[in-house]
Amino acid sequence: MTPHQRRLLVFLSVATFFEGYDFMALSQILPELRADLEISRFGAGLLFAFVNLGTVVAYLLVRKADLWGRRPVMMITIVGYTVFTFLTGLSWDVWSFALFQFLARIFLIGEWVTSMVYAAEEYPAEKRGMVIGFLQGFSTLGALVCAGVVPMLLATHSGWRSVYFVGIVPLIVLAFARRNLKETARFAAREVAPAGSLLAILKGPYARRVLQLALIWFLTYGCTQTAVSFWKEFVVTDRGWTDTEVSKALLLAAVGSLPFVFAAGKLLDVAGRRMGALIIFSVTSAGVWGAYSFHSSWALTVALGGAMFGVTAVLPVLNAYTTELFPTEMRADAFAWANNLLGRLGYVASPILVGWYAESHSWGAAIRPTAILPLFALALILLWLPETNRMELEESARL
Repeated sequence: MTPHQRRLLVFLSVATFFEGYDFMALSQILPELRADLEISRFGAGLLFAFVNLGTVVAYLLVRKADLWGRRPVMMITIVGYTVFTFLTGLSWDVWSFALFQFLARIFLIGEWVTSMVYAAEEYPAEKRGMVIGFLQGFSTLGALVCAGVVPMLLATHSGWRSVYFVGIVPLIVLAFARRNLKETARFAAREVAPAGSLLAILKGPYARRVLQLALIWFLTYGCTQTAVSFWKEFVVTDRGWTDTEVSKALLLAAVGSLPFVFAAGKLLDVAGRRMGALIIFSVTSAGVWGAYSFHSSWALTVALGGAMFGVTAVLPVLNAYTTELFPTEMRADAFAWANNLLGRLGYVASPILVGWYAESHSWGAAIRPTAILPLFALALILLWLPETNRMELEESARL
């Protein structure tokens, strides 16, 4: 890699680290948050759904990366996420908490998508899968750190609020480091101006591909969004675990899955996107089912490791496809349509349905059926999507 690519990799890794930290934070503090703000199980599902709705609204910000450039959008997202994460720690009731987290998710997901576009456009074809997987690995690392520090932070005077106060400190440093961030060479050299209309991409030759990827994202999120988010609730209420036991299991599962998460991107470069998808999505389905089915603490921990691997490893697969199958002038807009606006409807709906069903049954009974969804998504990948491994973006966009 060039010096610029190495610096960019560090910058993007720190950015994606907090996507994982934030993803884990809400699920880790949920029992304490429910008790403090008097939220029912169904209410917890609604809270997750409303917060996740911010990932859909992020569409309006993400698509601007095709108009304003990757760099301006990245800068805006870092500052916005920092501000609203801090305000989350100052929440005075469930409504303010939901609003601040909703706004934080808009900027967080905008930052995450822009990071993936940067990775696709600034690294060579033979390393693209590895880089995208490496960045997603740092997301898992963020989740691991969050799982490790939350028990200590919950014991402080500020309780669950301290989880959000601590989370903004490195982001403030990152906000200064962004000054050395360059625009991507592909965006700077683009020859075709992006369409300004919101619906332009659905009227062109890429409409079918956008809708295909949107359905695959939808099915994937229908499982992965709740797979880890409600696991602490499951083992505490359905299996009678203590906070200490939960933290130990989360750390063991995260540490155990981390090497495989970092290897997922390399797998995509060596075995190809389709074979990588076959392995990763199958493990995801098995891990999620086991994490909400077993009774043995060790079996649950091992299955959770598989689920944590899958929840993160499916993303390099879909990130690679969603960035590789569209031209530069519409890459961010296509990602925003397939992932944010349409695909994340599954991200929003899943917690509502799971919370509603768990209210009268159990967390295990509510989440186990979602384990079939990654297998449906895998079938569509193998049916619809071509192999793009080691192709330049200009070549893969023509497939």
